[in-house]
Amino acid sequence: MKKKALITRLIGGNYTIVDVKTKKELEAKARGGLRHIKVDPTSSFHRTVSRRTKKEVELLQISPKVGDYCYYDDSEDVILIDEILPRKNELSRPDIANIDQLLLTFSAVEPAFSFHLLDKFLISSYQNNLTPVILVTKIDLATKEELNNLKRDLKYYEKIGIEVHYVNSLDIESVNEERLFLEEKVTVLAGQTGVGKSTFLNALKPSLELRTGEISKALGRGRHTTRHSELYKIGGGYIADTPGFSKLDIDIHLFEELKNYYPDFNKLSSECRFGNSCNHISEPKCKVKEEVESGNILKSRYDNYLSFIDEIKNKKIIY
Repeated sequence: MKKKALITRLIGGNYTIVDVKTKKELEAKARGGLRHIKVDPTSSFHRTVSRRTKKEVELLQISPKVGDYCYYDDSEDVILIDEILPRKNELSRPDIANIDQLLLTFSAVEPAFSFHLLDKFLISSYQNNLTPVILVTKIDLATKEELNNLKRDLKYYEKIGIEVHYVNSLDIESVNEERLFLEEKVTVLAGQTGVGKSTFLNALKPSLELRTGEISKALGRGRHTTRHSELYKIGGGYIADTPGFSKLDIDIHLFEELKNYYPDFNKLSSECRFGNSCNHISEPKCKVKEEVESGNILKSRYDNYLSFIDEIKNKKIIY
C-alpha cells in the first residue's frame, strides 16, 4: 500500500515530509526517476512558459515542492519520494504548491507600502486561483495621517472583496486576534524584504524563533532573513514564510490577457463601447476610464494597470 505524505520543508535537496495518516515527521530525498515524467495537456504539471508553448504530450522535469502531496517508500535505508500527486496550483516564487490563500504582506512604513507591488501580487493570485488577503504590519510606526491615508486607499480593495488586516507584529495579543483567517488553510506570506513576515510568524508561534533583519536606512530595504521554504503548523492550518523580494515578473505573454485578472474592471466591460474586447487603454467610451475619472476606481490601480501593459509589450518573446 502506498504511503502518502505532505512535504513541509526543503533545504538543499533534503525534504521533510509528514505522513498524512500517522502525522509522523520524516526526512526524505527525491527518487531520481522524478526528474523527468511524461505529461499531457490536461496535467496539473503542464504550464505555459512562452507565447509559443505547444501543449503536447512531452517530458517535463518535475521537482517536488513544499506543499506537494506525495507517495513515499520507506523500505530502504533512505526514505524516497516516489511520486508527486497532481497540484491544484503552484507558484514559482515563492516555490510552493497547493496553496489556499496568499497573505500579501506589506508594512505601513519602513519600507513604504507599495500599491504597485500589491497590484502585481493580485494578478498572480487571480492567475493561480488563490484567495488574496492583505496584511499590513508596523502600524505602530506610522503617523496617524500616514495610517489614515493608507486605510482610505485600501478601502477600495475591501470594496472589491479583499480582506485587509492591520497588525502590530510586536504585540502578540493583537496578532492572535487576527489568526482566525489562517485556520484550516495553507497560507503563504508574500511580500518584499523587511515588511515583517518573520516577525509576524514569531508573534503567532514564538517557538519558531525565526531570524529577523533590520531595515537598511541607506538602501530602504531589508536583508534577506529566510533561507529556505517551509510550512509551519499554526493552529489547524499551515503557513509558509518565504524569501523576501521586491521584484515580481508578470507571467502574461499577451497584453490583451491582463484585463482578465482585474475582476473590478471585468464587471464594467459590458458597459464599454467595445464590450469584452475593450482593453481599457485608449478606446472611446470606456466605462473603466470613466470610473477612474469619477474617482470610483483608485487611480493608482489604473496607472499600475497601464504600466503592466507596457511591461508585457516590452517583454522579449521566448521561443
